[in-house]
Amino acid sequence: MERNTVLELNDIHTFYGAIEALKGITLKIEQGEIVCLIGSNGAGKSTTLMTISGILKPKAGTISFMGNDISNMPPHKIVEMGISHVPEGRRIFPKLTVKENLEMGAYTISSKLKVKSEKLKRQYEKMFEMFPVLKERERQLGGTLSGGEQQMLAIVRALMSEPKLLFLDEPSLGLAPIIVSRIFKAIKEINQSASGGGVTVLLVEQNAHAALNLSNRGYVLENGRIKMHGEGRKLLNSEEVKKAYLGE
Repeated sequence: MERNTVLELNDIHTFYGAIEALKGITLKIEQGEIVCLIGSNGAGKSTTLMTISGILKPKAGTISFMGNDISNMPPHKIVEMGISHVPEGRRIFPKLTVKENLEMGAYTISSKLKVKSEKLKRQYEKMFEMFPVLKERERQLGGTLSGGEQQMLAIVRALMSEPKLLFLDEPSLGLAPIIVSRIFKAIKEINQSASGGGVTVLLVEQNAHAALNLSNRGYVLENGRIKMHGEGRKLLNSEEVKKAYLGE
């Protein structure tokens, strides 16, 4: 089946002050894929996501989403176009309830609906079906949830806007193995279950083995540059990747 290009970065350079963090990143993501970025701390993985999301502005290069140039677009406009970003550290609203956090995630669709209650109700039901524990915590403050529950909440909050492309930055960080397994299962479900070929996913993950095993393709970042890229399973079998990122 022929895929359509959802996201394309061409020679992106991003700076923190005088420090060049991204040194010419070029990558492409097709509709329905799961693509991962792996690399050591400081390689530029989170910076790449923040640059695409509009949080950081590239000094050179172009970013195209669904054929539209979003290189200098503000973050809220990028969300409205169909990109949702689950940042590292979850960043939920700790003093809002689970339900209120989801309402914040839905603002882009709720603001456009004249009769919004039924559509939002269906969205809540879908999110709670994915992580039933959140239904049990619906009126609980986000800050009182466990780390795993907060990560689940961060993911479904991002999905409330019905994105075409979902960014996940270190979703397994600090979580118990059984919760990590549930999160990765959910990522696969998110990618496969939505209509129109599923939600396309760009995943940043320190657990390189799990990320490459889940992904259609992967990019290896090193010092702000792409060092390698290819199919996830092929990168898993690469001796260079095994030695540098898989501890083998």
